[in-house]
Amino acid sequence: MRENVTISYRGAGYEIGRGEHFYGIWPVGAPQPQPLEWWPETPEGWTGAWSRFTAIEAPGTIVPVSPGAPPAGPGAVPAGSGAAPAGPGAVPAGLSTAPVSPGTAPVSGPSIGVLVSAALLVIGVVCGIVGLFPGYLDGASLAQQPAELVPHLIYLAVWGASAALILLGGTKTRVGAFLGLGASIVTFGLFFADAGQAIAGGAHVMGAGLVLGLVGWPACAAGSAVAFRLRSIGRLGKPRGDEVGPVVMLMLAALGAAIAFAPSWDSYLLRTATGASQSVTLGNAFSNPAAVIVGDVAAMVALVAVVAGAALWRPIRFGAALLAGAIIPMVAQAISAFIQVGETTSPALFGFSSAQAAAAGLTISNGLTAVFWIYCAFVVAMIASCAWMLMTPHSASPAPAVPPQPPQAAAWPASAPDAAEMSAIPAPDSSSSA
Repeated sequence: MRENVTISYRGAGYEIGRGEHFYGIWPVGAPQPQPLEWWPETPEGWTGAWSRFTAIEAPGTIVPVSPGAPPAGPGAVPAGSGAAPAGPGAVPAGLSTAPVSPGTAPVSGPSIGVLVSAALLVIGVVCGIVGLFPGYLDGASLAQQPAELVPHLIYLAVWGASAALILLGGTKTRVGAFLGLGASIVTFGLFFADAGQAIAGGAHVMGAGLVLGLVGWPACAAGSAVAFRLRSIGRLGKPRGDEVGPVVMLMLAALGAAIAFAPSWDSYLLRTATGASQSVTLGNAFSNPAAVIVGDVAAMVALVAVVAGAALWRPIRFGAALLAGAIIPMVAQAISAFIQVGETTSPALFGFSSAQAAAAGLTISNGLTAVFWIYCAFVVAMIASCAWMLMTPHSASPAPAVPPQPPQAAAWPASAPDAAEMSAIPAPDSSSSA
């Protein structure tokens, strides 16, 4: 319990107050006495603490807690990149552990929750890698089908990167959680569509590779979700000012990509020795068995939902990580289509045996439909929006010129809090709008 801590102001996620000879910031409702960051109990320390507090809190949520504390006033808004430095003793932003004061032992490594999250992702990735080699559908393995192999390798690479980022700690843990979560949500429909082929064709169609893939996906999804629950920060918020236009364009691009995902992408031109030709398109999502349609529609809906959440998430850089996780599987689908164009198409796809095709002098040319290129344009627009979210500075409200009066203290000693462990508050998002 925090018997020696007096909280003066509280916001949506954090609260600021005074401990024994220091000012500190705590998560709302945290029982432990150790602050997330601390400053010496001096007038300068209070100014630095208040600037940091207003930089990380949600707009308009700061209210006084202690009796007699003055209202927070216009200072109760995020200060963006204009926040004052945390001052002596503060844990560097972006790090999950740091020494507290001279003579204090370093903090231990990743928490149990972080290790569990990373372990689940690793288990899922290992299952996916092993599943590349046995039969996947109809006896053929993914390793034998480059157009199917490459997308699965991309999914596994995303989850592997998510696990590595989660283990690195601090802000990277949050980025890894958002990245893995976005990929997991969108790929659910894609894996379900694969399972739908086995549902429609019978259990004999399903190979061990598909079983391992269906085991690996929930492991990766669970690992991403655990990391998100452990280290998530931020909230959904309305876009402001110059953000409205780009956010609307991003959501329209997601909707366009989802719609363009359904029609036929594969185009084939069949020619015979006599000069007769016929153009055929295949791949319409709604021409598949019902279970496969359900999976494809789930992927389309998931894409739009995740992109909408990413566009509205604040801090915006975490929304960009979620968006990247959703975009990458859709890029993988486009890459798969490109690979398929370069492959030889069997005449059996159109009901001809090899002998019949040879007798008729049948040749088959592969191509891509106009809808595919429209899909690619929408995906490129989403990639551009993701880059905008990561790199474009957004407007931010200035920090208050004069913070409220600090909590009453008898003296101004500069000693640090007696704490054994402190974790960093993420650095203020310079791209988020106040």
